[in-house]
Amino acid sequence: MQIGVPREIVSGETRVALTPDVIPQLIKAGHKVLVERGAGDRAGFQDESYRSAGAQLIDDAATLYAASDMVLKIQRPITSEAGGRDEVSLMNPESLLIGLLQPAGDPDLFRRLAERRITAFSMELVPRTTRAQMMDALSSQSTVAGYKAVLIAANALQKFFPMLMTAAGTVRPAKVLVIGAGVAGLQAIATARRIGAVVEAFDTRPVVKEQVQSLGATFVELDVGSESAQDEGGYAKELSAEHIVREKQLIHEHAAQADVIITTALVPGKRAPVLVTAATVAAMRPGAVIVDLAGEQGGNCELTVPGETVVRNRVTIIAPLHISSELAFHASQMYAKNVSALVALLTPKGALELNFDDDIITAVCMTANGEIRHAPTREKLASVRRESA
Repeated sequence: MQIGVPREIVSGETRVALTPDVIPQLIKAGHKVLVERGAGDRAGFQDESYRSAGAQLIDDAATLYAASDMVLKIQRPITSEAGGRDEVSLMNPESLLIGLLQPAGDPDLFRRLAERRITAFSMELVPRTTRAQMMDALSSQSTVAGYKAVLIAANALQKFFPMLMTAAGTVRPAKVLVIGAGVAGLQAIATARRIGAVVEAFDTRPVVKEQVQSLGATFVELDVGSESAQDEGGYAKELSAEHIVREKQLIHEHAAQADVIITTALVPGKRAPVLVTAATVAAMRPGAVIVDLAGEQGGNCELTVPGETVVRNRVTIIAPLHISSELAFHASQMYAKNVSALVALLTPKGALELNFDDDIITAVCMTANGEIRHAPTREKLASVRRESA
């Protein structure tokens, strides 16, 4: 297959979907790799490195899309000229698209992809199984996000993170509260501990307690009784209203003593739960910092403004978008290995084999054969039609 890698045009996105180190294995598998000139520049990968790895450089996006049987992207395609160009209209009918397509986002993208009979795969939907581990882009990018979030917080906090013994006396370590102990949260805990902070971590899933403690943090536990706090895929799931009230109260008590809060709590396919209320922010120490990694899904903090840094009640609230792009070199390398593993699964003999008996392929496929296969997206579109009728 002819695999195309365009330059990302979403504002603030500096990653690239393929890096030169994975191109030889794709060529060995029988594929031809086309890369738009400058696609990797912002991530630190120059055109010459792609050429040396065996890729063909293409001068412009339109030519690249026209020549590609499969398109590999980071962000979902731009679908309007107002955004720069309509990338969906540039794609060949019957072609393949793989990327972080935000399945919980605007469903109209998937309607258009289905109409053009484009087979689309969303990397966020890779199941958390041993077999799918090499394809787990959500985990790889969350690792980057958790690490970077702590560095952002340390830069914004007007205090040292570690305890210091100085001639001027002892400087106490910063207190960090991490909300959500998934991949991003665990990496945030590890990074904060590495630079000397005292760390507490909260998660509704008791199964993560041992992981949190193994990193040297204190686990803040909420007894959810018989109610399961984890779905079959290992992700946190939405709890009852009663438990959410108890969550917020517990977080409020610990947040009041924290210098830094890192929030990472997400529920797949839904708005991020609001766990840090305006009242909690008001109770925090002056000069405290919140880094809200759930900003792209609305934020875990009631006062979060996605994509902006705001100060409320003398607390700095930072909600970066595309945070993994701030470490674009390694984030791109990790993503490229994830996506190339999925390509290998989809094309075991060099050509597409769309085997829906395979649990991974079934999980990640959004559209195929002119239909939307992702049930939540179908339901959203049906709801929109009903409302407009």
